[in-house]
Amino acid sequence: MTDALIDSLVATRKARQMTQAQLAEQAGLSRMAVQRTETGDVDPRYSTLAEMSRVLGMQLLAVPADLVPALQAFIQSGGKFLGQPAGADAPPSVVDSLAQTHSTKE
Repeated sequence: MTDALIDSLVATRKARQMTQAQLAEQAGLSRMAVQRTETGDVDPRYSTLAEMSRVLGMQLLAVPADLVPALQAFIQSGGKFLGQPAGADAPPSVVDSLAQTHSTKE
């Protein structure tokens, strides 16, 4: 399993201020399963990752390897590429959405 996927799940859980126990409960997993997945102690099943992702508002997506750099650039740019026409807009990035959701709860 790639460290990037696990790192993304952990970062999203923490950004949502969820504990491992809360994630586990909502995903129908044991806290130990979440902990061992996050620490890399196990090679998790797809279903475990899919449930953790679902609870965190994410979706697992298979992307052709040759498109990964372009997709990463698109995501890092907040959904905008250089040379995008003036006035063209894109949805807020996931990070911006989480930050906005968090700030409205306070």
